[in-house]
Order: sequence, then C-alpha cells, then structure tokens
Amino acid sequence: MLNGYVLIQAEVGMAKDVGKALGDVDGVTGVDMVTGPYDVIARTQADDFEQLGGLMNRIQTVDGVARTLTCSVLHF
Repeated sequence: MLNGYVLIQAEVGMAKDVGKALGDVDGVTGVDMVTGPYDVIARTQADDFEQLGGLMNRIQTVDGVARTLTCSVLHF
C-alpha cells in the first residue's frame, strides 16, 4: 500500500472548491485546507504505482488545481 500527501496550490479563489472536489476522488482519504505556500493537502492511498499515477492524474485535472507536489510516505 502506498500512502502519501499531495500539496496543492489552487488558482486564486478556488481553494474551497478544490477541497470539496477532492473529497469525491477515489484514493483520496482526507483533505485539509491549510495556510502557507499551499492551499490544500490531500492524503492519498494507492495499491501500486500504476494506481498512484491514475490518482495523480485525477487530482491534477480537478478544476482549480494549479500545481501539485507529491510526498510519498516511507516506512523504515
């Protein structure tokens, strides 16, 4: 199982809409609005890298998403 965080910069005035839309994306397990250089953080979960790639495509094509940064969780 691949867990991660996707840090999202939204277009001006679109952060709330982006957050709401991400809640309906399969593979997004949680969404938080934040302050700072990013507007929204999505917690994600995928079975493998192929599924993760599809999930990232769905997130990046949500209306109002300007830029993303994906941080995968590592287990030691």
